[in-house]
Amino acid sequence: MAERVIPIADQRAPVLQPVVPVVDACQAPSGLLLDARGRPLRDLRISVTDRCNFRCSYCMPKEVFDQHYRYLPHGDLLSFEEITRVARLFLAHGVRKLRLTGGEPLLRKDLERLVEQLAALRTVDGRAPDLTLTTNGSLLARKARALKAAGLSRVTVSLDSLDDAVFRRMNDMDFPVAGVLEGIAAARDAGFDHLKVNMVVKRGTNDHEIPAMARYFRGTGITLRFIEYMDVGATNGWRMDQVLPSAQVIARLQAELPLVPLAASAPGETAKRWGWAGPDGRHDPALGEIGVISSVTQAFCGDCNRARLSMEGRLYLCLFASQGWDLRSLLRGGVSDEQLLGAVAGIWGQRSDRYSELRASLPADSGSSGTRRIEMSYIGG
Repeated sequence: MAERVIPIADQRAPVLQPVVPVVDACQAPSGLLLDARGRPLRDLRISVTDRCNFRCSYCMPKEVFDQHYRYLPHGDLLSFEEITRVARLFLAHGVRKLRLTGGEPLLRKDLERLVEQLAALRTVDGRAPDLTLTTNGSLLARKARALKAAGLSRVTVSLDSLDDAVFRRMNDMDFPVAGVLEGIAAARDAGFDHLKVNMVVKRGTNDHEIPAMARYFRGTGITLRFIEYMDVGATNGWRMDQVLPSAQVIARLQAELPLVPLAASAPGETAKRWGWAGPDGRHDPALGEIGVISSVTQAFCGDCNRARLSMEGRLYLCLFASQGWDLRSLLRGGVSDEQLLGAVAGIWGQRSDRYSELRASLPADSGSSGTRRIEMSYIGG
């Protein structure tokens, strides 16, 4: 039988070509790069692979990403040295946080080597970047110590349910929840002391798990974050009636366990923080905190400071983008660092994306340009 290929979005179609300044016109980076709405560039999310060993319906549904799906050939992926070069230039423009994503990033062979290279970089003020990784946790038990030794700062684990039957249905690969919990325990044992767990809440699927998840992680030192089910990409069949607003998440928790609001940890932070209250009604640090990411009901475009680099070197300015800028051709075309810095400055300087603020007025399954959005599995969450 002939191989069946199901196209998704236009992520491998023609891309935007950056304007490369001539050498004489290049200006040294100032460490503060602002977009058209005055938002600084502070966070670069780097996808290292388009592969994942889960088939979560909200991200990589099995009916699309099946056994016939063609992943990118290895030669199309940025090498670790190319990724490190891009990261170094972004740090010169003021980036402070580097987050490795996928797909599932731990499927990328020898990822610890990339972590080691990135950990050796420095921000404009001479500090090590905040180097983090988001993973489904399935391979974390065997990788945690090596990642920590290589210089990884923090780990975020995706975990949508503690109920094994629900979790197996949601990952659609019959992977047991015990395997992810083992990975979380291994990360703690390896010395990661600022662990976060992300739960995508889908009404009617796992929202009944909210109190159980909260009780399980309360007092453990692990921050649990509840994320509204998002309309990312064009393959997950998203519907608004499947979204449980974060306000209702907080209300459900408050009915059982008291919470108090906390100040934002950093400008541009997507999560609203809530602390578990002690008997006196104030935040008890020993009990820890939770976060809610209201990606649908409360737009946070106004201070979004994140850019995303795909595994094949395309730069996206929004999680809901429909097109990316081709940096790989510059990396492999002999362009100097100064010219690359200028090209990135030009790209970010014209950025005006605010999809979440415009969501209600846009056509279904579209990005801000009215064309189909890039899949979340392609540029990371």
